[in-house]
Amino acid sequence: MGIERTVPAVHLHIGGQARAEGTGGMAEHVYPATGEVQGLVPLAGPADVAEAVEAAHAAFPAWRSWTPAERRGVLVRLAELIKADVAELGRLSVLDNGMTHRIGLHLASAMAGYTEYYAGWADKIEGRVTTAPAQRRELAYTIPEPYGVVGIILTWNGPLISVGMKVIPALAAGNTVVVKPSELTPYATEHLMRLVREAGIPDGVVNLVLGGPDAGEALVRHPLVQKVSFTGGPTTARKILASCAESLKPAVLELGGKSANLVFPDADLDRVTLINTSSVFETLAGQGCAIPSRLLVHESVYDEVAEKVIARVRSLRFGDPFDPTTNVSPVVTRAARDRILGMIDRARSQGAGRLLAGGGVPDGVPAGGYYVEPTVFGDVVPDSEIAQVEVFGPVLSLLRFSSEEEAVAIANSTSYGLAAYVNTRDIGRVNRLTSQLRAGGVYVNGAPPVVGYELPFGGVGISGYGREGGLEGLLEFVRTKAVAIA
Repeated sequence: MGIERTVPAVHLHIGGQARAEGTGGMAEHVYPATGEVQGLVPLAGPADVAEAVEAAHAAFPAWRSWTPAERRGVLVRLAELIKADVAELGRLSVLDNGMTHRIGLHLASAMAGYTEYYAGWADKIEGRVTTAPAQRRELAYTIPEPYGVVGIILTWNGPLISVGMKVIPALAAGNTVVVKPSELTPYATEHLMRLVREAGIPDGVVNLVLGGPDAGEALVRHPLVQKVSFTGGPTTARKILASCAESLKPAVLELGGKSANLVFPDADLDRVTLINTSSVFETLAGQGCAIPSRLLVHESVYDEVAEKVIARVRSLRFGDPFDPTTNVSPVVTRAARDRILGMIDRARSQGAGRLLAGGGVPDGVPAGGYYVEPTVFGDVVPDSEIAQVEVFGPVLSLLRFSSEEEAVAIANSTSYGLAAYVNTRDIGRVNRLTSQLRAGGVYVNGAPPVVGYELPFGGVGISGYGREGGLEGLLEFVRTKAVAIA
């Protein structure tokens, strides 16, 4: 479609050195839209990870000694470079994991926004003077301090936005970082490292080591890593926490979700349909943690909403992710496609719901691509696998409810608690439900799950803990020291 499809050579970036090979060997990168190998990716082994951590540790004293205004200035410069290079970062994001070009550009722009936002916080991290007992004549105050080396494990479905939510606030707070992207998404972060150097961030402050589980484990376990920030699934998070527990190392965990969207009769049903189907099917083919994959609809408008959803699904278009008319991208790997199709087949065979649309592999997609039809199940059983387990694919479950109490009970019935959605014109109902829904964020009448860098994002339950975004996301990367002077 007129957009260049070449990919850059990929490196490990350790202490300012770009290395074309790692001790973990090489991996083939497969483009999900065609199933074809695009290039080779060097994988870090434990020795490479250790070098990266040591480089970050060595760079920490100098980086911490920079004045907050100096850190702000270099991060502002990085934000400017990212904004100027959004087109290239968006292009490479498509080649990373097959997302549509529109989504790739959006996520690159969002990373620029996070970078600019946290650059502005760099010189506003303040302690406070406390009221000490007058008879002791003490001066008491607090000092916010960086941790030191932070180990950051990025998700493959949105590595650039993850950089904005994790890496940038860690740097603004004065930490150095070792970043481990997934080997499935090497290209956009490779380009980003060039911008990091161009912005003037010193060698060793940001280190990047691509790799699989062995590299992640080595990063988490390294004794010089003072805190871990991870985005992924609960299964991997449990292993990370087990490793962190050995040294009582703190962690931020942004995990999965099975978010419910509650639709009441007074809602704008056309708007609900458009936003919900766009979120579940057009945003990375359902490979998003906070998508409203359970659509809970009041029984009085259930049939109307179901018809609108089916009509919308039938209008979606598959194809080349760079084609501006393509709505639905492939999923990330062949294994992911097979896993999603397996969940769909089990839902059908177990009677978990009525299949209303999709359910298989679409016709007319690029040969070898990892595509799954947008799939809708109606009248889904609330305690079935398809309603309880995160699919991480283009699958939507429709459920009926008859009262607020029933809707809340169904919404809160999973172990996840990342996001919840409410659609109603009744402000009293909004106030009631926001306090009852067990979720890290509640989004009303179409507000998207990541509403912007100014608000915190995170979950409860097996959706993790800690927050990213907003002031809360910055404070995850500082610890408070108390000082009292007699």
